[in-house]
Amino acid sequence: MPDDPSSSFESFEERQGAEHRFNTTHWSVVLAAGDTRSATALAALEELCRTYWFPLYAYVRRRGNSPEEAQDLTQEFFLQLLEKDSVRRAEPARGKFRSFLLTSLKHFLCNDRERGQTQKRGGQAVILSLNDDSAEERYQLEPATTLTPDKLYDRRWAITILEHALQRIREEEVRAGREDQFDLLKPFLSNDSSGDTYKTVAPKLEMTANAVGVAVHRLRQRYGEEIRNQIAQTVTTAVELEQEMRELFAALSG
Repeated sequence: MPDDPSSSFESFEERQGAEHRFNTTHWSVVLAAGDTRSATALAALEELCRTYWFPLYAYVRRRGNSPEEAQDLTQEFFLQLLEKDSVRRAEPARGKFRSFLLTSLKHFLCNDRERGQTQKRGGQAVILSLNDDSAEERYQLEPATTLTPDKLYDRRWAITILEHALQRIREEEVRAGREDQFDLLKPFLSNDSSGDTYKTVAPKLEMTANAVGVAVHRLRQRYGEEIRNQIAQTVTTAVELEQEMRELFAALSG
């Protein structure tokens, strides 16, 4: 039995704080609305869709579709998701937005195949402001891999989460006037480093190697926090958050 009971049991205030946190995430807001007629829910859903645009495009491409077909299919999928209250099919008890989205896409592709052709976007209004032209460029930069479409989707999701977290940290550092410092320390976020390595950048920052090490440690902590924050927007409970964290690292190492 632990000496400190607080290490095993959350206080009432902590439980309330956790409940409030997950009640106000993007995905929780969407589920609470039940459709996209709520302006708040629509904005939250659009933000989620922007995050998942490229992972879904990569999934469609890996299934053997051409760049043009993949763009049309992905755009049409998001159009239906946003315009036709597809979110009503989501089951809050089953949680994660990532799983809901991929399942919905698979159903959409199956129905499209049964129709025999993709409905071209043509001159229809684009619901999301997405940089479609860059998707194929990014896809071509993917390393050669034998990953299945599902595994590639998971990997691109994980990388996208890291990219968004890193961008948020950079924006914070720029606002704090530490842009140059961040650019020099950023490589240490993903690489094991030693005191000798820190000595190479210390003069540029007018810091000691030990001070650089402390700054890197703090930056890594903040990076980890922001990764969790990014994932938290797509789940509804703390249990799902921890599961998604494990799956993120599994996707990156797979």
